[in-house]
Amino acid sequence: MSLDCRLWGKAAGLGKSACGAHRTHPLICHLLDAAAVAEVVWDELLTVHQRSMVVGALQVPDEEARALVAFWAGLHDIGKISVPFQMHHNGPKDADGKLLAQELGSEQGYGYPDGATQDRQSHEAAAHWWLAGIFKEIGYPSSKRRPQSQLSHAVAQILGGHGGRFHPVVRDKDSRCPVARHPGLGSGSWERQRRIHFDEVRRVTAAMSVPQGRMTPGAAVVLTGLVTLSDWLASIEGEIRSRLREEGWAGTPEDLDSYWPIARAEASRVVHQADLLGTGFVRPVPVRSADGTSLGASLAGQLPDLVAEYGPGLVVVTASPSQDRTEAALRAAAVLGHAAHARGLFYALPTGSAADSHMAQVHAFAEQALTGPWRSLLLHSASRLKPAEAAQQWAHANALGEISAEPGEEWALTADSWLNSHHRALLAALGTGTVDELLQAVMPVKFNVMRLFAFSGKVVVVDEAHARGAWGQKLMLRFLEWAAALRIPVVLAAMSADKSVDAMLAAYRRGAGGGEEPLVQPRRLPAWSFVDAQSGGGHLPRQPAESVRGSTLGIEVADGAPYDEIRAVLATLVAAGRGRAVVYRPTPAEAVRTSRQLEVDLCGLDVTLVHEQMRNMDRWQRLAACRSAFASEGTVSGPSVLVTTPMLEHVRGLQFDLVISGTAPLAELLARAAQSAGDQPRLVVLRADDKSEVDDAALVRRTEILLGAGRTVSLPEELPLLLDEVYADGLVDRLEEMAARELKRLDNRRTVRESQATGTAGWLAVPGPGELDGDLSLLSRDQPGMEPELLSAVLGEEMVHVVCVYPGRLLEDGVCAQRLALDDKKRPRPGQLVPYLIPVPQRLVDGVTDDANGVWRGMAALKGVLRLNLDREDGTWVRTSARHRFRVDESGLMIDQLS
Repeated sequence: MSLDCRLWGKAAGLGKSACGAHRTHPLICHLLDAAAVAEVVWDELLTVHQRSMVVGALQVPDEEARALVAFWAGLHDIGKISVPFQMHHNGPKDADGKLLAQELGSEQGYGYPDGATQDRQSHEAAAHWWLAGIFKEIGYPSSKRRPQSQLSHAVAQILGGHGGRFHPVVRDKDSRCPVARHPGLGSGSWERQRRIHFDEVRRVTAAMSVPQGRMTPGAAVVLTGLVTLSDWLASIEGEIRSRLREEGWAGTPEDLDSYWPIARAEASRVVHQADLLGTGFVRPVPVRSADGTSLGASLAGQLPDLVAEYGPGLVVVTASPSQDRTEAALRAAAVLGHAAHARGLFYALPTGSAADSHMAQVHAFAEQALTGPWRSLLLHSASRLKPAEAAQQWAHANALGEISAEPGEEWALTADSWLNSHHRALLAALGTGTVDELLQAVMPVKFNVMRLFAFSGKVVVVDEAHARGAWGQKLMLRFLEWAAALRIPVVLAAMSADKSVDAMLAAYRRGAGGGEEPLVQPRRLPAWSFVDAQSGGGHLPRQPAESVRGSTLGIEVADGAPYDEIRAVLATLVAAGRGRAVVYRPTPAEAVRTSRQLEVDLCGLDVTLVHEQMRNMDRWQRLAACRSAFASEGTVSGPSVLVTTPMLEHVRGLQFDLVISGTAPLAELLARAAQSAGDQPRLVVLRADDKSEVDDAALVRRTEILLGAGRTVSLPEELPLLLDEVYADGLVDRLEEMAARELKRLDNRRTVRESQATGTAGWLAVPGPGELDGDLSLLSRDQPGMEPELLSAVLGEEMVHVVCVYPGRLLEDGVCAQRLALDDKKRPRPGQLVPYLIPVPQRLVDGVTDDANGVWRGMAALKGVLRLNLDREDGTWVRTSARHRFRVDESGLMIDQLS
């Protein structure tokens, strides 16, 4: 029996023939396309270490490993030779609407039982089930009792996981006769065609060797990423159309031998056009400093020698938040990246606003540290639709700074770039985003292993590494285990060392196979330490870093009405005719109200407002203006104030004479206080202000007790002591009996919540690399109770993105709907909406009653975008739901709760 090229692999988007039938791409061609791409990815994209993990696991020479991975990538869709796939009612049809594959069913060899078309097994799972047996047949190591422990099953499970999730272990008796359990696989010609396709892909790729190794977690991640990426690149519709075979093409061995060079040439071109190749780290230039004991100088002077001796690993930097700390973290990343031959960097921060603020500094770093072409993306919830277009919009908003007026043309991806989608964006050489992108790599979400694969070729920097609460800390430990197992260089930056930082050191050591003896991050500030990924050994600098210049933070506690206290303090700036201040308000509504009152009450005070419920472009433009105005050498000369919300506390590059904030946990207050510059930074805490809903009541109360009526703190020496003191058991002893009882009650509630969060995060997290025991499906497990809402809870409050819609217009600034390139279903191109998105908590828009998303519902990228239809009332654009009233003006989106 010869290969049947009527078995189709791709049809969507390929158009129709002259006679009106859907064009199809034969399955064998798609398999060879993916195999050819895998060769290019192996040669030009994988790092030396990624390849070495695969070679070490398979125990074959590099050239044989290359052929094997091409062969396996070429088998990823062999499960499409099955009845449910070929006969699917949405498959390609002829001009009369009849399935092209129906002629197969009428042939004797392709017959199938009535239940075959109802078999619900996906083509990915079918590949896993069938390949487990055929790999065993050709001599790959196998096991009857524990199939997951051997290579035959491991490779089959990897190929079955190319759709984003691994499937459960296939037992030996099922792999011997998979059609008995899944009649949709088909017997007769179906089985013969699977074997012929298998043999031809193996012959063409010259993968005749039989590996005798054993799959490791690291090799599994790399192979899964390589196979999935090869499939993605081989599935680009426009590229497939350029290599469609002529009618009558038979798929003979000679035809396949002729097609293989074409597939290889196209693969090289496609991979090179995908903006993935060519990025690396230049050799760091030795930094000479007049003060060799500063944090940056200490790292620059000693880390290269440690890395040269022990290889890349984890660097932990503890210091007060500042641009200097960011610079030191990036300098460490450059050393690690060059040593690891990494192909890029991902910079992770607690919030999207912090990511926005760091992008300029990360970009400036990349210009010095990266070599070859590189692409920069913005990766957080506000950029979810189109990361490149978000980066472009951000760049244009920041054009008034040092970035040129058309930065999108220089370093941001074009709108139609292949990388410009959320799942693929992490593959870009340079990403600035939120820590959620890391945490999802160790949660059982779709394509979580692709995230690990993307990070495995980069350096990862995590700024404010322990700013995510109990959920995030537990998941971060699991990520660090995997990072060490994959030899991912990591830099962690934190305000101060504590038990959570020590736990991160231990997690990386554990993943690297290090000893159990504790490694403690030095408590003095600033400090840094290093753990090598090769052995998990811990190393401290020979000459610790010393603070160049200390300061004294003055903390004042004001007891009056919050706005009265704010006005009184700012009045002194107005009277002096100079000074810069920032006021933190608990909610966007409070920030708007405060800014408007100040504009009325304090003439001569320049008031700027920034909060999270502004349109992306408005928020980015205002942040850009703030970085210009409130930088160390900013343009503001007279008295000025920035009114904002906690969204800004991790933003760097802003310097104020005075910081005013409501009550909050001490760590948050100190992060905000770090924006106060000079030898005597000043923080005013409003004791009577409303507490944020997300702040822990016990930590807020402990902070109030610790600060009392105010105190001074010598920085950086007393910072770790102060943070330890707020958690100390002895704090309760200062209180009278009733107050002590109340604090104990709040402490107990916090302990219970943290235990629950830690326990649930531990249950939710995927197993560590040492716990898989060969079963990759544990990385995709779907346990009872694991609902999407739970995943959202772990990553923080679930958000939606609102686009305001006005009568007769889609967007307020007068852009006509027709100019938004709506398709025939009146849906816009998703990237066009990026500048107009407003992030809003899901709970605040649950009461929107009409089907505001109805027109866009068929577009996956727009399912999380809510069209908020507005009406004009008394000169204001409003929308009223059962529980909330939405108001939109130049200050952003305000949401009032109705009684």
